[in-house]
Amino acid sequence: MSAELRIAHLRKVFATGKPAVDDVSFTIAAGEIVVLLGPSGCGKTTTLRCVAGLEHPTDGEISLAGEPISAPARGILMPPRLRNIGMVFQSYAVWPHMTVRENVAYPLKSRGLSRADQDRRIADALALVDLGGYADRPVTQLSGGQMQRVALARSMVYEPRLLLLDEPLSNLDAQLRLRLRDDLRRIVKKAGLTALYVTHDQTEAVVLGDRIGVMRDGKLLQMASPEEVYNRPADLFVAAFTGASNFIPGQVTARDGEFGAVRTADGATLRAWMPQGVVPGANVQVAVRPENIRFTEAAGSENRVTAKVTAQRYLGMQTSYDLSVFGATIEGIEVGTAVRYPVGSEVTVALPPESCWAYAASADDARAMTPH
Repeated sequence: MSAELRIAHLRKVFATGKPAVDDVSFTIAAGEIVVLLGPSGCGKTTTLRCVAGLEHPTDGEISLAGEPISAPARGILMPPRLRNIGMVFQSYAVWPHMTVRENVAYPLKSRGLSRADQDRRIADALALVDLGGYADRPVTQLSGGQMQRVALARSMVYEPRLLLLDEPLSNLDAQLRLRLRDDLRRIVKKAGLTALYVTHDQTEAVVLGDRIGVMRDGKLLQMASPEEVYNRPADLFVAAFTGASNFIPGQVTARDGEFGAVRTADGATLRAWMPQGVVPGANVQVAVRPENIRFTEAAGSENRVTAKVTAQRYLGMQTSYDLSVFGATIEGIEVGTAVRYPVGSEVTVALPPESCWAYAASADDARAMTPH
């Protein structure tokens, strides 16, 4: 049922002239879930709509199960109805005058299946999304999360080769979103579907994706496993967008393999991981996640320093501290229900070198570090 999706050098230019998608290439293996992650306007939804056939690419090729479905240079543009692709939108897009069963059955009407086959597929799809007992209920009597499950069942009932999901949880309240997010990966995997999922939510991407593709300004910056995206971001933007909110300016004084020494504004030395191309003498920004800063580390720990607490925010299950160190102010988070360090106190912290990432400073630094 599931099929490989291959996208090669995809480009989409609208009337404004600026590419919405700019030379994007990636492959999704059969049965794999890939999440496109990025801020609004980065090109992730346009990429998905090109795969669906709802947008016509300007250039590049898209193939499904080895069959080209879009190749402008060769005059190939398969109509959406022939692509056998399922799609779940932000809105539930269910028909309010129909029952759950009638909504799920709708895509099967034009497929020439026997009544027995239709009933089997409907029952299987509803069981998969945990709505087996709701078949005859009007959809207007369902919660938002249940309606989105109906939309998901409807998109899977005809056994598509590919499932596309365009921020399907964004219209749900916080509790429903968390519940369905945790179920969605299980449902898609159990169905054995190849899936392309679009979101701006980093947690959704990590929970759902086998791999995550981070996009910015129409370009695909990194495509990797969730662990690699979070622990080895490709550049400063990827680090910032996925939660590295501390940025320590400095200059590289030495490099040894993947790691090197950075002299910070207060003259301290910080050992950090460095991507290729960062050389001694380069001005850098060292990105660090607040949760990776360790408090009261034992003597001998690398990057162990004394910092001054300038502010604190008690968050119940954790406390956030503003720390003055390395000639900058950084945030550190300590898990626990007790506040241990008052404002004005000094605290010993350590920044593990593998969790410090030094990226070459550029004109785009300010933009990359802007919260999204």
